[in-house]
Amino acid sequence: MRARRGVLYLADLNPRVGTEPGKVRPVLVIQTDLLNNAGHPSTWVLPCTTRLTGENLLRVVLPRGIAGNREECEVMVDQSRAIDNRRLVRALRPLPKSILAEVVEKLRTLGDLQTE
Repeated sequence: MRARRGVLYLADLNPRVGTEPGKVRPVLVIQTDLLNNAGHPSTWVLPCTTRLTGENLLRVVLPRGIAGNREECEVMVDQSRAIDNRRLVRALRPLPKSILAEVVEKLRTLGDLQTE
């Protein structure tokens, strides 16, 4: 399966280690399509959780159904990881541009990657 930036996918994140999120759950692909189109064997993602903490620096709320997610969930901006493409189960839908922009802005802040 070829991943697309800004699209929510179901991914099998088992087995989990330590504080990593596990089980089959939605993940947001944040990797550039430059790598996705080149057939890169892994994909940089942000997992989602239904354990809601509310809007903060580490989370972005996804209302139920906004990108094919069955439940309201939050993108865990602080849990970015690369996964093997074989972990991607199926594509859901793209995030609205405004929500993807919020995710990207929080990634920049957390990574101290501010543009000047």
